[in-house]
Amino acid sequence: MDFGIAGRVAMVAAASKGIGKAIARALAQEGATVSICARNEEVLEAAAGEIGEDTRSYVVDVTSGDDLAWWYEQTTADLGAPSILVTNTGGPPAGSALDMTDAQWEEGFDSTLLNVVRLVRLATPAMRQEGWGRVVHLTSLVAKEPNPLLPISSTLRAGLCALTRLQATELAPHGITVNGVLPGHTLTDRQLHLAKIQAEKMAISPEEALAKTAATVPLGRIAQPEEIAAAVAFLCSQPAGYITGVNLLVDGGLTRGPG
Repeated sequence: MDFGIAGRVAMVAAASKGIGKAIARALAQEGATVSICARNEEVLEAAAGEIGEDTRSYVVDVTSGDDLAWWYEQTTADLGAPSILVTNTGGPPAGSALDMTDAQWEEGFDSTLLNVVRLVRLATPAMRQEGWGRVVHLTSLVAKEPNPLLPISSTLRAGLCALTRLQATELAPHGITVNGVLPGHTLTDRQLHLAKIQAEKMAISPEEALAKTAATVPLGRIAQPEEIAAAVAFLCSQPAGYITGVNLLVDGGLTRGPG
């Protein structure tokens, strides 16, 4: 299938590793010119080299409105106005809901939700002018299945699902689709971090904790980042032009409630 995005400019946030990096690589393989951001310059530059020779990298803290505005302006100046935007962040801290501090909730809001609002506000005016755009928010299955270990993420990502529907409705008349992708357990640094926390609680090894997590998934395994990236890349494609307002679970069948 031809995704029809060759030559288009795509911005992918937090793409120096994990799912974000896999998404950027998938879009580059479809011919898009990709702009990526992250905080660690060394890791970011290495990722850009792996993604593709035309990939541009920018050191950005997604919790900073000024950084996000600079990233969009630099991308537009260097590559042209993006018509594809993938929002993505690292997860808020883990722990009990009653133990989370105000500062942790505020930081989680900035990194998980407010950055999405800011990036869509920056990127969609040019998409409106063109009459074509793709926006995909990378979120998590905890939006549908709240996790007691991830209270901030569970709360804010549920709100992001609602925001996705609102943005989709508002932007649809301009030829712009907005969708969310909700990954399940995926082999990333975040997953390994959570496995260590669970291992300490259960007095087992992190490898055993990962195996227990995999056993809860109907498909019987933890996803690879590339499997999540494939879903995101399709939603960014020309053939996916009639799909909008969807919050797509890519979780191996783990979520048991309505999708």
